[in-house]
Amino acid sequence: MELLSWNVNGIRACIANGFIEWVKRRSPDIVCVQETKAQPNQITFGLDLPEYHAYWHSAKKKGYSGVLTLSKQKPLSESKKLGGKEFDIEGRFLQLEFTNFYLINAYFPNSQRELKRLDFKLKFNQTVLHHIEKLRRLGKGIVICGDFNVAHKEIDLKNPKANQKNAGFSPNERAWFTELIDYGYIDTFREFYPETEGEYTWWTYRYNARKKNIGWRIDYFIINKEFHEHLSSAFILKDVMGSDHAPIGITLKD
Repeated sequence: MELLSWNVNGIRACIANGFIEWVKRRSPDIVCVQETKAQPNQITFGLDLPEYHAYWHSAKKKGYSGVLTLSKQKPLSESKKLGGKEFDIEGRFLQLEFTNFYLINAYFPNSQRELKRLDFKLKFNQTVLHHIEKLRRLGKGIVICGDFNVAHKEIDLKNPKANQKNAGFSPNERAWFTELIDYGYIDTFREFYPETEGEYTWWTYRYNARKKNIGWRIDYFIINKEFHEHLSSAFILKDVMGSDHAPIGITLKD
């Protein structure tokens, strides 16, 4: 079972750049998309992707945020409620329940320049952690993926020293990610590549950064340790274009 996640930085633009053709070629079981910047009525996959059920959580504000999950298998349940209107109106959370696991597609807030939105982000982070801990007690696996908007360790970005106080690498953001891991969750990519350098998922459009590989690893698949036996592989599809992010993925075994 292959699960992919991709911040497309605008689903309409990504479709114009070959998103649907890419999904058809790759044929993953599930695709989690972040930053759709669209309402469901603006996009009709229709016969283009007939194998997939489409689940949306769009922001109330048009052209902003939003997540979408495409799944070949119809889930047992769907939820868009993380808790708190301030989060739910931004379209950052979408949960699907399958037989053996809960899948959460999340687009974590950016703490922004001068960390103006840091408090909002940390509150969102803690709400997510509290929520998945509640789900975890139900006995199913937890798979949470998306753009976390944080590079956890110095190995996860090209220029760590220059970004110590910047959004996405501030001490508080990194400390929360460490807390998540300490609760018994696994960064799936680092599970297979604990010391591999230069593996990033986002590059600014400026300075020819992607070609020079001046990037950040801010997109993740996270699972709870109890679900570890089902994890087969984790990877970054850094050669796939269409966004300033690269798709990431995992494969699961029964």
